[in-house]
Amino acid sequence: MDLNADLGEGFGAWRLGDDDALLDVVTSANVACGFHAGDPSTMYRVCRTAAEKGVAVGAQVGYRDLAGFGRRRIDYDPRDLRDDILYQIGALEAFCRASGTKVKYVKPHGALYNTAAVDGVQASAVVAAVLAYDAWLPIVCQPGSVLADKAREAGLTVIAEGFADRAYLPDGRLVPRSASGALVHDPVEVVDRVVRMAAAGEVVATDGSVLEMPVQSICVHGDTPGAVELVRKVREALEFALTVVRPVNR
Repeated sequence: MDLNADLGEGFGAWRLGDDDALLDVVTSANVACGFHAGDPSTMYRVCRTAAEKGVAVGAQVGYRDLAGFGRRRIDYDPRDLRDDILYQIGALEAFCRASGTKVKYVKPHGALYNTAAVDGVQASAVVAAVLAYDAWLPIVCQPGSVLADKAREAGLTVIAEGFADRAYLPDGRLVPRSASGALVHDPVEVVDRVVRMAAAGEVVATDGSVLEMPVQSICVHGDTPGAVELVRKVREALEFALTVVRPVNR
């Protein structure tokens, strides 16, 4: 099982989360590529540290929306969205190469993640960008999503992802962040959810129904309060239940 977190989400003098501490615990780092967050120096620093610690680096691509942190849906021309994603992957790859590593996967961020999960046009734009860059790169996304289907149809590898600290609707989508109960804060509940996803491939939705959730990677958000300690508890639980925690795409 892989354990990932969103990193490098500061910009300039502004920092979000403890990147260095999280890189001691996670196996994969979803690095912001400059559009929703992440300036060049931050990207370079995170890539260097990830390479030193053997953490896989993934391009966390998002909408061109610094002011909204990429959490507002934007209706793009699909060609423009494809090109924006391609640009972000290439930017992160430059810092990876300078750090002695490479981009190992692509994961959409925020509103793009949620939109591509249900919207065929935006999902196809994500797939087109990855195909144009490197058809070897896997896409990290929700199992059963439109993006997962489009990626597989195009011959790409899909890494199915579950969320430790986000609530699920009965249809398998994430509860919108604007809604009450979108985030799961209780560490005990988070750990229980992670072990259930990892061991049984299922998660309990907000209405109490049990959803199939076969995943290869677990995400804990770096901006969740107490994220570092929470990720440590999640990793300890995964290692106890599974014994092996490592990047899916090494």
